[in-house]
Amino acid sequence: MTTDSAIQYDSVMKLALERGFYFPSCEVYGDAQAGFWEYGPSGVGLKNKFLQLWRRELVRRDGMLEIDGSQIMSKSVFEASGHLASFADPIVKCTKCGLTYRADKMISETADVEIPESAELEEFDDAIIKNHIKCQKCNGEFGSTKKFNMMFRVGIGPEGEEAYLRPETCQSIFVDFPRLFKTMRGKLPLGIAQVGKSFRNEISPRQSLLRLREFYQAEIEVFCNPQHLDKMNNFDEIQNTILHIQTGSDPDSMTCKEAVESGVVPNYFVAYYMGLLVEFYEKTGIDVEKSRFRKLGEKEKAFYAKVAFDFEVKTSVGWLELVACNYRSSYDLSSHAKKSKEKFEVMDGEEKVLPHVFEISMGIDRSLYTILEHSMIYDKEHERTVLSLKPYLSPIHVGVLSLVKKDGLREETDQIYQKIRRKYDAFLDHSGAIGRRYRRLDEAGAPLAITIDHQTLEDQTVTIRKRDSMEQERIKISEIDSILSEATSFP
Repeated sequence: MTTDSAIQYDSVMKLALERGFYFPSCEVYGDAQAGFWEYGPSGVGLKNKFLQLWRRELVRRDGMLEIDGSQIMSKSVFEASGHLASFADPIVKCTKCGLTYRADKMISETADVEIPESAELEEFDDAIIKNHIKCQKCNGEFGSTKKFNMMFRVGIGPEGEEAYLRPETCQSIFVDFPRLFKTMRGKLPLGIAQVGKSFRNEISPRQSLLRLREFYQAEIEVFCNPQHLDKMNNFDEIQNTILHIQTGSDPDSMTCKEAVESGVVPNYFVAYYMGLLVEFYEKTGIDVEKSRFRKLGEKEKAFYAKVAFDFEVKTSVGWLELVACNYRSSYDLSSHAKKSKEKFEVMDGEEKVLPHVFEISMGIDRSLYTILEHSMIYDKEHERTVLSLKPYLSPIHVGVLSLVKKDGLREETDQIYQKIRRKYDAFLDHSGAIGRRYRRLDEAGAPLAITIDHQTLEDQTVTIRKRDSMEQERIKISEIDSILSEATSFP
């Protein structure tokens, strides 16, 4: 990370801590483990509105189903899915001090050599020797590279029956698919979505929300007939959406339609959901000109993926993967059918078919970090930090401020706040200089502020201030609701 990039990352971290977006879990204790972070009030507000937009733009758009599955699942689920056998990262251990490192990340950061995490173990050993990589703590030598399974094991009941915290939210969707298809009268293609926490025993979690052991995912699994992948009724809605797709050294820009016709994307089915993702993230305020779909090579893909694209966005810490787009074919349903001895085929018209699956696996925490970074602006002219969030994503819609706390202004301010607080996320503030209060709201991302002053008592008007332009306008109290509604509504 360059000096400027580190400053930018640190600025986001400082704002997150000071304005209640997120902070380390159990931070008052010295034995608190890394990789666990907590959302404060501002972070919860941003996350909830992000998910509202996700449901609006992706889930409800095509009539998908949403479930809420268990976080603890049986051993059989992960035997069938392949996680117990294959869900592992390469690690190396210092023979002198005993410190453990994730091999691929250490090699990349130390020698600027990229080796996929799924590469053969000998490749990591060779890279460490060739580049003379030593322990960063004691300069000791490393032992041979080994695999470390990242599953969190739990014991159920007094006998400690073996089960696991889920490493991804999608397995509930797969094992529930036959019941959901039947009870909800499903038809292919059928999207099933889930939001929730997943758990991975990361070797070296770092950089706050970017690598966690407990994290949020928003996953969509679209079940389809593999014979009908070029029959997308809604494709014309996104056919001209621009995708930046990297298959070689640099990304190429093309429309969704051009991506299919050129063979860069395998079919209209996959291109459709790639286009939806770009349109969704553009509405979050992320600069999609700094995004790319990176096609993964054979050694980079997850063990279950036939074709895979990572949706990545440029940040101060480099290209950050926000969404994994995997065409999983029938891997999951076949595996669970074989293990459970249950039937997973469904009828598609007159045809019995074992559906294939296209997955859109979104990292919520990383997405929220990227939104914060892309929205954070330093206004040199006015010496202020502005979190220029989309108004419909802002954790605070409006600040309600009294110019002073006397002469009846406090009571009038409280009345206005009471009228709007159940419909809008409003913040009431009576204390401090008005300029400092505006600055605090700017940093929290509030798009509007209402100030009640002595003129309010005379003519029932207030001053409304806009975050980005700092423009101020006198409006009637009776107009507040309509102005807030227009300013903060989803697009």
